[in-house]
Amino acid sequence: MQLHISSDGVPIYQQIVDQIQYRIMSGQLAVGDELPTIRGLAEDLRVNPNTVARAYRELENEGLVEKRRTTGTFVAELPATRSLAERRRLLTPHLDKLIIQSRQLGFSVGDLLDLLRKRDAQITKTKRLR
Repeated sequence: MQLHISSDGVPIYQQIVDQIQYRIMSGQLAVGDELPTIRGLAEDLRVNPNTVARAYRELENEGLVEKRRTTGTFVAELPATRSLAERRRLLTPHLDKLIIQSRQLGFSVGDLLDLLRKRDAQITKTKRLR
């Protein structure tokens, strides 16, 4: 599982929670998919295993994953009602932050949309090259 950890002030465990949560909500991770082991993900991300364990606990508390003794951590069955509305709810704080920051930097909504489209094209192009 490819996760990205940034140094933008958001706690590392929360970044892990958010990224796994987004993948579950978007369907990239399906019910029954196994998550990497705590130790394995910690090594990949070069973080303390306690950080990953905390993220997995958060995901378990939210009902997104379930731990199975001796077999690992798996994506839990989610109610169908969590789909679009839940994904929108998860994205809203990030959109709010982006809109506020863009206004503070003097960008209009049109400018922001143009930047989003260009960045999306760059990211899509980069993904294809991998």
